[in-house]
Amino acid sequence: MASLICTLQDHQDDVNWCSFSAALFATCSGDKTLRVYSALDFSELPFSPLTGHGYGVHCCCFSACGQFLVSCSTDATTVVWSTGTGDIEAVLEHPGRSPVRICALSPDSAHLVSGASDGTLALWDFPSKRLRRTGGVSDTTMVACSFSPCGQIFATGSTYGDLRLWDLDLNQLHAEKNAHDLGVSCCAFAPSILSGGQLVQFRLASCGQDSHLKIWAVNKFSSGAFKMQLLHTLTAQAAPVLCCSFSSDGQLLVSGSVDKSVTIYDANNAVLLHKLNHHERYVTACCFSSTSPLIATGSMDKSVHIWRLEDGAGRREDSAQTQNEGSAPAGRTRLLVADWSEADVSAWLQEEGLAGLVDTFRANNMDGAELLRLTKETLASELGVESVGLRGKLLRKLEELKGELLGSGTPDEFLCPITRELMREPVIAADGYSYEREAIEGWIHTKNRSSPMTNLPLLTTLLTPNHTLKMAISRWKSSQ
Repeated sequence: MASLICTLQDHQDDVNWCSFSAALFATCSGDKTLRVYSALDFSELPFSPLTGHGYGVHCCCFSACGQFLVSCSTDATTVVWSTGTGDIEAVLEHPGRSPVRICALSPDSAHLVSGASDGTLALWDFPSKRLRRTGGVSDTTMVACSFSPCGQIFATGSTYGDLRLWDLDLNQLHAEKNAHDLGVSCCAFAPSILSGGQLVQFRLASCGQDSHLKIWAVNKFSSGAFKMQLLHTLTAQAAPVLCCSFSSDGQLLVSGSVDKSVTIYDANNAVLLHKLNHHERYVTACCFSSTSPLIATGSMDKSVHIWRLEDGAGRREDSAQTQNEGSAPAGRTRLLVADWSEADVSAWLQEEGLAGLVDTFRANNMDGAELLRLTKETLASELGVESVGLRGKLLRKLEELKGELLGSGTPDEFLCPITRELMREPVIAADGYSYEREAIEGWIHTKNRSSPMTNLPLLTTLLTPNHTLKMAISRWKSSQ
């Protein structure tokens, strides 16, 4: 379920956009200001509001490191702000002085794109704040822009109704005409990259005046050609859909509409999970937090709602009391070895006839997570287990334990493809698969950046937390 935890009512006009960084949350409005809050408790920062624009502010976004906040306005400028002081770092005037309706930073913050009411695009080198290229489409207004997760292409949407793909030289790679009848209002790439064979695939969401929210596959072929394929058309909202955004793991998709509703979908299966109706006017802005299960929605009612997605899972309390020898602890289950306490590990050693190792394991604070990481080398070098026979017996028992995990009904998608163990901190890699963070980081460090699943090169080493999968694992664990 989704629960409303906070409402911000500081703007004096329509809320046009909202954005999270790891530590901050920002909103912008037709009242010409931006407001910046702590993402922890949503208290407004001392230097907020930011008042450098001469007209309404249409869009805002944070740099990857969170050090900068970028905004654009009808005053034909894109402004770069310091998030440490609230000072203006740079003012970028759009070529032709047309009102700037949209701005977007690449995932690595190397490039900034701004789109204007006259259909022009400006590509900026963000570190130097210098203009690199200009381009665009005539006789339309650019209202939507999003970079792909690799940062090498970006998509735009216009009031004409088309979606277009561009490279960093502003060469047009593909045009999807009439993607939304009467005009596009927003577009957003999912953070994951799927690759296999001769194909690299991205996911793109778009919404528009036709009251539809659409999910597209953006395919890049080995020839360099691009093609867009419509995967899903979502119709849960009864009026134009004004904004959309993916969660940081790409599993969820949120949208806001003229019908005052907010919808949350399972993005992979195109299933409606929640429909929220707390705003009093059009919902014009929405975004997910990248670090916690929060959604922000902004509206023409001048308010911003902060929602928490509840996973419904109770917190498991590990057994901390010493168990009787030879008896299975009531609080311990072999499905959840990674969650075992030190006492659980000691009890398991006793059961398996390895009581001679209990003192050594206790002295080294060995819990379930550490138990699963044991190897022949660490047993000898770090724990000082010199007996070859004892090491061999322990490793055989450990393999049996892992085998029980695999054969116990644990959903395969909850197991890391590398370790085949239940994931605790699942992340999505560039190949689109989810892994345990520590395992994939080690793989990338030693395996020359190839995918463990496809053996193809990873286009980026960026890892995105899979909050949805983590919540699903938590729910499953609580049901065992």
